[in-house]
Amino acid sequence: MSHTVRDKAKLLARVRRLQGQAAALEKQLENDGDCSAILQQIAAIRGAVNGLMLAVMEGHLTDHVVKEPELAQRQHDLDAVLQVLRSYLK
Repeated sequence: MSHTVRDKAKLLARVRRLQGQAAALEKQLENDGDCSAILQQIAAIRGAVNGLMLAVMEGHLTDHVVKEPELAQRQHDLDAVLQVLRSYLK
């Protein structure tokens, strides 16, 4: 079973919290909220996205790179993760 299927409830809960945080940010911007509160909300969203990324990446590395029996498939999955990291960290 894939880690995203196994951890679906936890991952969806994180995504839903992100949606709530983004909605709160939108509301703050629409209501001309205080810039320090807006910055705080943006930082919270960034932290939540990073946490989601880490959770999915950890599952991927564990299930597809460490536990994968075939070396060629492990290399393919590792390359996929590295590509995502390069994109994410630009």
